[in-house]
Parts: sequence; structure tokens; C-alpha cells
Amino acid sequence: MTDPSQTDNRYAPRGIDPKFLALLVCPVTKSALDYDAVRQELISPAAKLAYPIRDGIPIMLEGEARRIED
Repeated sequence: MTDPSQTDNRYAPRGIDPKFLALLVCPVTKSALDYDAVRQELISPAAKLAYPIRDGIPIMLEGEARRIED
């Protein structure tokens, strides 16, 4: 059986337009976000949160974010 990520583009990492990313800030700290293309997350180092990107849409809700451990 083949890995679906190798054959189906729906599973391929999607890029985010850098212009769009520049407009987004962490809703908690209002600081800049870093884009993690591998995990499809927007990282807020200041808040230690990772906001998921689902179907190309950033989910900018604190309750949906993953806590980042040191």
C-alpha cells in the first residue's frame, strides 16, 4: 500500500502567501507569527502557541492552538 501523501495532492503541504502571513498576528500577544510548512501551523513564540492551518485556512483561535513546550 502506498502512502497517500506521496500520491494525492490533497495531502501535500500548502504554502501561505507571504503577503497574507505578514498581515496576521497572534490574537493573544499581537506579535508576529512564524510559518511552519511541515506541520501546517502558525507559531507564536511570544505566546508559545501553534495555530493550525486547516484546508489552507489559519485557525486563529486560542482554544484551537497547540501549546508549545520549551
